[in-house]
Amino acid sequence: MESDHEQFMRDPDALAWNMEHDPGLRSTIVAVTWLDGRPDFAVLAARLERATRLAPRFRQRPVVSPASLSTPQWVDCDFDLSLHLHRFEAPAPYTAETVIEFARTEAMTVFDVSRPLWSLTLIEGLEGGRSAVVMKVHHSLTDGIGGMQIAMLVFEATSETGSLEDVPVPATEPVPSGVGLLRGALGHTVGRAVGTARAGLVHIVPVARTTFRHPVRTALDVVATTTSLGRFVRPMSDTLSPIMTKRSLDRHLDLFEVDLGDLKRAGATVGCTINDAFVASVTGGLRRYHELHGTPVDELRVTMPISLRHEGDPTGGNRITLERFALPVGESDPGVRVRMTGWQCRAARYEEALPLSDAVAGILNLLPSGVIGSMLKHVDFLASNVPGVPVPIYLAGVPVSGYYAFGPTTGAALNVTLVSYRQTCCIGCNIDTAAVPDPEKLMSCLRDGFDEVLRLGGAHQTVSSMLDDRSA
Repeated sequence: MESDHEQFMRDPDALAWNMEHDPGLRSTIVAVTWLDGRPDFAVLAARLERATRLAPRFRQRPVVSPASLSTPQWVDCDFDLSLHLHRFEAPAPYTAETVIEFARTEAMTVFDVSRPLWSLTLIEGLEGGRSAVVMKVHHSLTDGIGGMQIAMLVFEATSETGSLEDVPVPATEPVPSGVGLLRGALGHTVGRAVGTARAGLVHIVPVARTTFRHPVRTALDVVATTTSLGRFVRPMSDTLSPIMTKRSLDRHLDLFEVDLGDLKRAGATVGCTINDAFVASVTGGLRRYHELHGTPVDELRVTMPISLRHEGDPTGGNRITLERFALPVGESDPGVRVRMTGWQCRAARYEEALPLSDAVAGILNLLPSGVIGSMLKHVDFLASNVPGVPVPIYLAGVPVSGYYAFGPTTGAALNVTLVSYRQTCCIGCNIDTAAVPDPEKLMSCLRDGFDEVLRLGGAHQTVSSMLDDRSA
């Protein structure tokens, strides 16, 4: 039986769930895996079934507690893999666009909350005998890194599809009744309050001692933390972009790839990281897009997921916090922009309030969705860098040729997500078409933005996309 902590959503998970009250903040992650062949469907089903046994959260559904006395509770249900695993033959013209259009529909479609919040669809019969897998999962189940952990329960290191050690079906608990839900919610809330109080007592004596010995330093720390908390939760009245202002429920999904070594070298050339080079490439593209429309901007506001995951944390779940801050966009010198971006990203990574992010999420869960919307719908874009897999992997005996994630916009104009696979940066773009009515022009600008940064490292491979030639 799971512990009380595991039975209820953590506050960051609950925040992703509660945002669903506003469809514009929908927290659906879609990932596309490209395969060089047709996988053995029976093997795929067996591995997926096994994965849900190893990560039993994927066999459960959320139930909201009476009067919202606690975060939603995960409960067991009559799990049926066939309701989550699907397959179909690709229609003409059998290209990558067929897959991306299906993924786009998945990104815009709500989950059936009476069942576990995920699905996986195999699309076969693509050009060249290829296939693709589209996975859809709610953000309350996992973040990007957790999603990669779960994916590795299904992928293999070789093309061999031999039998694996059997994993028993997890024991299930009866779904609690109304009274049981109420009792469990009250117990969880009281237990969490007691735990918080105990944790506070543990820190009171050291803090009091530090205050007595170093009153000025303590006062400055309090001011810094309070100011940092203010940055975490402050509402936004408008976007910094003068053109990407509208919001809708319609999405455009697109993708391209960049050589991993080229992007690393470009960042290192100016003393920065691959993440700095990635984000500065995105802002370079957005600078070009705004100039194309005759509306140059100096800064744009980003929401960036920052991982708080530690070794030993359970698979899945949200071990991230979302930081909102302004980034330089108007700087045309790519080297200067990469360095400036690096400074801003590192400042966000070491915010004083970062250790309090779970508590902040708990406070935000108490606020109306309109308040959360005011915090997120005036963000210009999201950028996320997810460490992927450095070695070749296989799915049901077939080589994986690419892995792309399309993170939710959660109120912003677009989300750009980088997942590394082998020596390739697989970059997926999820674009709100009300904010960006000409997504093809934006994609061209983004690719130019990456090319501009890549030139810092010298000769490099061309930024490309499997959609360029309309082939899978």
